[in-house]
Amino acid sequence: MPASTKHSISLREHLRADCEQCVGLCCTALAFSASADFNMDKEAGQPCYHLQEDYRCGIHNKLRDKGFRGCTVYDCFGAGQQIAQYTFDGQSWRQQEIAQKMFEVFPIMLHLHELIWYLEQLVTWDTASGLHRAASELSGKLLSLTYLNPAELLQLNRGELHMRVNQLLTEGSEQVRSETRRQYRKAAGRPRDYQRGADLIGQNLRKANLIGSNLRGAYLIAADLRQADLRGADLIGADLRDTDVRGTDLSQTLFLTQSQINAAIGDQNTILPDVLLRPAHWKVK
Repeated sequence: MPASTKHSISLREHLRADCEQCVGLCCTALAFSASADFNMDKEAGQPCYHLQEDYRCGIHNKLRDKGFRGCTVYDCFGAGQQIAQYTFDGQSWRQQEIAQKMFEVFPIMLHLHELIWYLEQLVTWDTASGLHRAASELSGKLLSLTYLNPAELLQLNRGELHMRVNQLLTEGSEQVRSETRRQYRKAAGRPRDYQRGADLIGQNLRKANLIGSNLRGAYLIAADLRQADLRGADLIGADLRDTDVRGTDLSQTLFLTQSQINAAIGDQNTILPDVLLRPAHWKVK
């Protein structure tokens, strides 16, 4: 189970988005289409028309009201400020000669930061202590890669790195989920099992026994997870858009991210892992 006191505070902050230190990369480099999440189309490399000269959002406090819900869900794991402040040494995409390269490096940095985030979660779980050394070493290697120059970053074999990380995460998940189920085997009912990528859209899972469940990549869009028992459940890559987690204890879930939390519907009674922040748009009654 998680032992959060072992988590590195400095690295935690490194992997947390700090828009004040960025240059509006997510508002510029990324493309989006008119949908429930965005009220307009935008091409990659084109600045959002709400982006101001100081790189602040002109409707930051009204994003959801103005139809930009997707912006309130997005999280770059701190990749934006790393690129702005280190990779390009404080320069901006407004300097045309570096704009394209900056946009190309952004998803690479994001991928590296996300992989580090997952590895750093793994090393907090006592049950997977046998993997801590390998996870820490690989996390350190990936962290060193985030300080490469743009040309070197563009040459990285991300597929190979992803595979190495995924092997560790899968093994760690299996160990933790198995031990969690053993520890709580007397919990009411038999825990539910699912295949990776399970279609659980709109499902009523209120108070369900999901102890140690494999919910990797599950589609939990608009599902009801209120007061579900998610101790040791693996949520890596799960789609939590509009998933109802009001009153749910998520503190012992595996691989939960800020963007997943941002996309869900929670309240003051939702219990989060200590590495995640309560979204400002959650209703507090």
